[in-house]
Amino acid sequence: MADVSAIVRDLEAESEEVDALVADLRPARWSLPTPAAGWTIAHQIAHLAWTDAKALVAARTPEAFEEEIASALALGETYVDQGAADGATLPPSRLLRLWREQRDELAEELCAVAPGTRLPWYGPPMSAASMASARLMETWAHGQDIADALGVPRVPTARLWHVARLGVRTRDFAFRVRGLAPPSEEFRVELSAPDGDSWTFGPEDAPERVTGSAHHFCLLVTQRRHRDDTDLRADGEQAARWLEVAQAFAGPPGPGRPAQTERSRS
Repeated sequence: MADVSAIVRDLEAESEEVDALVADLRPARWSLPTPAAGWTIAHQIAHLAWTDAKALVAARTPEAFEEEIASALALGETYVDQGAADGATLPPSRLLRLWREQRDELAEELCAVAPGTRLPWYGPPMSAASMASARLMETWAHGQDIADALGVPRVPTARLWHVARLGVRTRDFAFRVRGLAPPSEEFRVELSAPDGDSWTFGPEDAPERVTGSAHHFCLLVTQRRHRDDTDLRADGEQAARWLEVAQAFAGPPGPGRPAQTERSRS
């Protein structure tokens, strides 16, 4: 069983790193556009605060989460965008304080969830450990959008293991959300970790394989980079198809990002 408290500590560390990107920004800088179409830096932080609030509902009052699902179904694909847009109207200092408060509360709640409990979500119910991993993945991914908007390089850390693992585990979801049949066999995934170690997933003798850096794999499965802008290699037709549709986050198919070569021509 995964150690929830250890994952939560990594989530807190990831949140602090993203927090440091925006803590000293002048208010006007919060309106900078990010690579996510229509989203400013304020939208990115608002989304993290909004999602933490929804996760708090799932952890504290799971029986009430059916209303959240009903709201999502009623609004469709605009549900998430509306939450970010509403939060982005707040003064930056208030928005940042709100995110800090809600992420701290969520960390406490996740550590207090009874072992074996499954928390409701917009996809399948998940354990507290999986919820913490998903929050870390989103925090890192939206932090990348903010860093890209500011032109700030980020140093990959060992915390990316959670993102990489989630990217592997959501392989079948990525196929299904696009109406495709998932591959019947497991893939082998071999990634070079930030510290030079190797992270491996799947059978060693699997014919379908993905290899490359863990950092680039995480950028791909969170749709922060186009496959052509990564060092990832796919061996096998199904593995190559996966790299085209990979999506570690819940919801409808994401649009992804254009390749650098396409952006340079636009």
